[in-house]
Amino acid sequence: MTMIGFHFHDHSTCIADGIAAADAHCRAAGLQFTPVRRRVLELLLEAHKAMGAYDLLDILRTEGLGSQPPIVYRALDFLVTNGFAHKIERLNAFVACSHPTDQHAPLFMFCRICRTVAEVPSEVTHGRLGAAEDDAGFQIERVVMEAEGLCPNCQEDGAQ
Repeated sequence: MTMIGFHFHDHSTCIADGIAAADAHCRAAGLQFTPVRRRVLELLLEAHKAMGAYDLLDILRTEGLGSQPPIVYRALDFLVTNGFAHKIERLNAFVACSHPTDQHAPLFMFCRICRTVAEVPSEVTHGRLGAAEDDAGFQIERVVMEAEGLCPNCQEDGAQ
């Protein structure tokens, strides 16, 4: 058992499920799920942590899949655009989407010590943001909500 977000889960199926969802979406939409795109998604799914583009590039380089930054940035752009990954703006890093088949506006809680990221579904049409949207007559298309703090493991370890 490994952690996803801040909870333990059966890690053996989540990577396969994430790749299968991306593969099915790409086939249905006529998109190319190239070996580099697939591998970048696998790496994000394996890590369950925010990873920077250069962290990913280092791995791709050792595997012979590319050594130039545009390689990884194009793959990440594809994954984010198609909902398979999210960019954690505050960290300038990326994480695999926990709900790739759902339309959602996630809240990201990330640990400032170990960089573990928990993706929590949220609903922008409820609460203050939804009320502000209604009051302004505005249609929200994309929301990025991020919260930084300490995960349960780092709290237990007494991290400051």
